[in-house]
Amino acid sequence: MENERYMTFMGNGPRKIVHWEHWSCPDAETYLSGIDYYAHPRLCRERLKELYPQLNLPVPKTDAPKLRPEEQEDKGHGRWGDSNRDHWQQDEASSRFSDISDMLKFSPLEQGDFTGWHVVEDRDYSSEEVIFNSYRKLYPAEWGDKAPQGSSASAGFYNTMFMWPMLVFGYQNFMLMCLEPEFERIMEEFAEINRRVFRAFARLPVNFVICHDDIVLSNGPVVSPEWMKKFIFPRYEEYWDMLKSAGKEVIFMVDGCVDAFVDDVMACGARGIISEPFTDYKAIARKYENCFIAGEGDNRVMYRNNPCEIRRMVEDMVETGRMSAGYMMCIGNHIPFNVPPQAVKTYLDLSAELAFR
Repeated sequence: MENERYMTFMGNGPRKIVHWEHWSCPDAETYLSGIDYYAHPRLCRERLKELYPQLNLPVPKTDAPKLRPEEQEDKGHGRWGDSNRDHWQQDEASSRFSDISDMLKFSPLEQGDFTGWHVVEDRDYSSEEVIFNSYRKLYPAEWGDKAPQGSSASAGFYNTMFMWPMLVFGYQNFMLMCLEPEFERIMEEFAEINRRVFRAFARLPVNFVICHDDIVLSNGPVVSPEWMKKFIFPRYEEYWDMLKSAGKEVIFMVDGCVDAFVDDVMACGARGIISEPFTDYKAIARKYENCFIAGEGDNRVMYRNNPCEIRRMVEDMVETGRMSAGYMMCIGNHIPFNVPPQAVKTYLDLSAELAFR
C-alpha cells in the first residue's frame, strides 16, 4: 500500500486505483466495522483497517471510550467528525483586535509564537530551528535526514500563504483589508515566517510536502488573479523550489473550484493537486500527463444514498483514473459525520469492484 501511494503520487500508479479519503464519519466506522466507534475506538479502527485498508486510517493508542457529540458541550459552532467545534476564526480575531486599523498594525514576525491562536498551524515560528525540531520528532530517528526510497512519508502545512491572514484576522476582515497598502507589509511578514517553515521542511526526512491553501471558492477565485500573482504565486514558486532542490515533491491541496489557477499552481512546481468535485479533473489529466490528481468524488451524491447514482459517480471517477496514472479515488468535499453509512459502504465496495486502470 505504501509503495502504491508513492508510485501514484509520482504519476505511475498501479492498475488498482488507490484511495485518499478525507474522513470524519464515526457512524460509518461503526456501520462498516460492526464495533461502536465511541465505545471502542481502537477496536473499531483495527477492524476497519482489516476490512478497508485502502482508507489508511490511523489507529488510536488506547481503547478509552469517547464522549458522543450529544454528551459534549455544544458551543454553537457546529460539528466536525466526533466532536463539536469551540471557535470561529472571525470571533477569535474580534477578541484580539479592536478594529481593522488595529489589525493593519499587527506584526506577524513580532508575534512569532502562534501557539493557541486557532490558526490550524498553532506553534512557535520564532526560528527555523524551533520549527524544524517541532516537526522532526514526528519521524523515526533512524531515518536521519532522508525518508526511505519509495515511501509516501510526507509533511503537511495548512497555511501555505493565503490561509495565514484569513485565519489570523477572519475571512470577512481579510476581505476588508487585503487591498489596503498597509497589508503588503503584513503579507511580507507572513512570507518570512513561511521561509523558515519551508527551509525546515527541506531538511525533514520526507518525500512529499502537502501544501494547503484555500485560494478558491466552489465557484472560483476568492480574489483577483492580479492579487494572487503579486502576493501568493511568487511565494509558492520560492518555497517549492526549496523543497524540490532538496529532492521533495509538492502536492497542492485546495478546497473549491481551482480551474482558474491550475496552470499557475503547476507552473510554481506542484506535482499535482487534490481539490473538490467542483474542479474539472479530466481537463487537468488531459493537459498534465500523469500528474497527481484527487478529489473528484462528490459527497452530495453520497448524501442522496442512491446506489445507482453512486455507481455512475464511481464509473466517472474511474474514467478519469484511466486518463492519469497519478489519479486517486477521493471524495473531494469530504466524508463528514452526516453522510449515510450505507452510502459510504456502497462507494467503497463499488470502488473495490470497478476502480482499475
